Parts: sequence; structure tokens; C-alpha cells
Amino acid sequence: MSNTEVWTVKRILEWTTAHLQKHGSESPRLEAEILLAHARGCERIQLYTRYEEPLTDPERATMRDLVSRRAKREPVAYLVGYREFYSLKFKVTADVLIPRPDSETLVMEALGLSRDWSQPKVLDLCTGSGCIAVTFAANHLQAQVTATDISTAALRIAAQNATKHGVADRVRLCEGNLFGALQSSGDSKFNLILSNPPYIRTSELKTLEPDVARYEPHLALDGGEDGLDLVRTLIRDASRFLSPDGHLLVEMDPEQVDATLKFVATETDFKTARFLNDSTGRPRVFHGSFLDPPAAEVNLQEEFDEIPPEPPEDSTEGSSENSEISDEETSDEETAIDAPSFDSSSHDTQSLDNNSLNSKSTRDY
Repeated sequence: MSNTEVWTVKRILEWTTAHLQKHGSESPRLEAEILLAHARGCERIQLYTRYEEPLTDPERATMRDLVSRRAKREPVAYLVGYREFYSLKFKVTADVLIPRPDSETLVMEALGLSRDWSQPKVLDLCTGSGCIAVTFAANHLQAQVTATDISTAALRIAAQNATKHGVADRVRLCEGNLFGALQSSGDSKFNLILSNPPYIRTSELKTLEPDVARYEPHLALDGGEDGLDLVRTLIRDASRFLSPDGHLLVEMDPEQVDATLKFVATETDFKTARFLNDSTGRPRVFHGSFLDPPAAEVNLQEEFDEIPPEPPEDSTEGSSENSEISDEETSDEETAIDAPSFDSSSHDTQSLDNNSLNSKSTRDY
């Protein structure tokens, strides 16, 4: 390549896509577009209207840094400082868990249930970035939402997101552990109690994807020995704060269904105890209520009440299908990966291969 050749939007997208794919990205093209749009200060769609435009020196420098960090598995959301959730853009930092589509299942159900009240009182426990609380308030304009978290840093991010989306006057933030944060808030009963608490088993934290295990706050992930430490406390204590016609929605691991329903059957007075499936068809959100379940639905709590102490050998009573929480175990040491230099004088047109992870890249921008 001669010194007169330049790195256009199209060319850098192609190179970055191949580079990120080599380093474990599941969505390399999407990530390349997000990073380049961030480096250029534009929307992703604008990249395609400026396909042949060259990057400026500052843009190349920014892109070089972003690609290097992403190759080390730093989450894209932390690199660009935001994540979309329920069609809203939320600020995120390493102080908060990155919002995920799984939690949208909870929000959709909560909004559907909220039709029973004109001005619902809603409690969001372990709010983190505030994505659940803020999204609910943004979609139900009469709702009054209280959001709690044990992390001061997380509450700062939640406050910024509430302000950004124009709901700061209807989202009150309280610092403390679960319901303990409400002691001085003056609230007593809520129509909806929502939560995405930590529910990963402590022993499994190191087996999560590097993006999660290395970078996301373990305070928002670690659910104790069986992952249910906070879940049990939350479900047990919710009855003191839930209105008689209210609903509790808690996100958790699909593998925790049986243990949760057995706990609910023995430790709570819920008449309805069921799980809602996420977008992949797996049970993701626990729904508890003092109301009788709809006639067409199975009351899972009653199912567990009736389980015989010694079921016959050919019993086909179900349990949730086991699956691995993560795909690969991470190393305590990060792989050293040199950043592409984005120099305009490079010649090689091949992406980095696996043997080049610990050496200077010869493929530069």
C-alpha cells in the first residue's frame, strides 16, 4: 500500500470485523459499527452514507484504542458508555451491570400488570443503572417509582439516566440493602415490586464469559453458594411491602426454578407462583401474587404442595432443563494484545491470526 492510500469507513469496518472475530466476538460486525460510530461521533446509519470517507488522524487514534480494548474483551457498552434497553439509551460504567434483553421480559410483564392501576406505586430493588425503574416510568406516565441499590456509585448512574429520560421527578432513589433502604422513605405498600438481583453462584463467577467475569461488578452478580441468597430474602420479605392486589417480579436463572418454587410453597403465602419465559423460551422471571391465578394457568405452587415425599421411579414430574451458564472458563491473566497502529503506510491485508496475539501486529490501520 502506498503512502497515498487511506483508511476509509468501509475499509476500517471490514478490518475491524475480522479482527474482533479472531478475538472471540460473537457479533463482530455490529461491534465494529458501534465502535466506529462512537469514534466518529455519528449514528451507525451515517457510516453507510459516508462509506468512502477517510478517517481523520484523531478518529483513527480513537478507533485504535477502542479496538485494542475490545480485543481484550472489555465490553462494548463500557467502551462507548451506553447500552440500549427497551428502545432507550442508558448510560453505563463499570459501576453497574450492563442491561440485557432478559430484563425486558420483566419490564413488559410489569407494564401489562400495571393496567390495573391508574397511578401505580412501584419498587425496583437492586436498580443498578436504573434501566428497569426508568423504563417503567418512561412508559407509564402516572407511575411513582422507588428504586434502591446498595451501591452509591450505581445510584449516581441511575440518577443520571432518570434525568436523561425526563422521569427524575417520578423516580426516587434510596441507598441500602433490599427493603432496608425503605426505612426512612415513608413508603409502605407497593402495587409492583420488581428486581433483577444478583443470582449467579459464587463458584461460577470465574466461568462466565471474560467480558462479564473480568469487567462487570461482582457485587451485582454474586448470589451466594446457590445463587439464591438475595432472591430468598427478597421473596420472603416482599409480603410486608406488597399491596393485597400487588405483584412481585424477580429475574433469575432458569436452573433455579424448582428451588424457588419449593421455597415459595413453604415460606410465603403467595397464591400465584409461576415463571415467565424470556425471548429464548427459558423460564426467566418469577411472578408471585396473593391473587388467585387465572383459571387457564397452572398454579405451580400447588404442584409443589402436592409432590409426594417418595415419587415412583417412573415419575416424569419435570424439572428445568440443565444447561451451562457460560461457554468458557476465563484465565486469571489477560492475553497481551497489541493495538493496531492505524498507520496509513501498512501493506499486509490479512487479519491477525491466533499466533499473533502476543506479538506486534503487522496489520495496521
